[in-house]
Amino acid sequence: MTDPRPLTESKSLTLARQFLGRTVDLTIDRPYGSHHPTCGFLYTVNYGFVPGTLAPDGEELDAYFLGPTEPMTSATGACIAIIHRLHDDDDKLIVVPTDHLHPDDTAIATTVEFQEEPGRYIIVRS
Repeated sequence: MTDPRPLTESKSLTLARQFLGRTVDLTIDRPYGSHHPTCGFLYTVNYGFVPGTLAPDGEELDAYFLGPTEPMTSATGACIAIIHRLHDDDDKLIVVPTDHLHPDDTAIATTVEFQEEPGRYIIVRS
């Protein structure tokens, strides 16, 4: 999952890198157990955004909040990785509660497979 090749710095990746290793406050707009409003898939994690950011898609920078299995409206945690999408400029932060162990790349990939297609992203940690 983690790719050792050098990355081309997309606008989204450049924005997301600012949050790696930092505590991040999130607004959760697609809580655990909800369905995507147009695609219909089920969110198996809390999914939201970093308020006050502007990603290349014109929306805030998106984030997966891994860990809690109850619906949330906001969260604070440590940004441990980035889902760097290879076919669009819409990267996602991976955020975990600060008191949780950090999942490895395989666990992250398994957790986000409801929305992310294998082979269409890499996991960036530094």
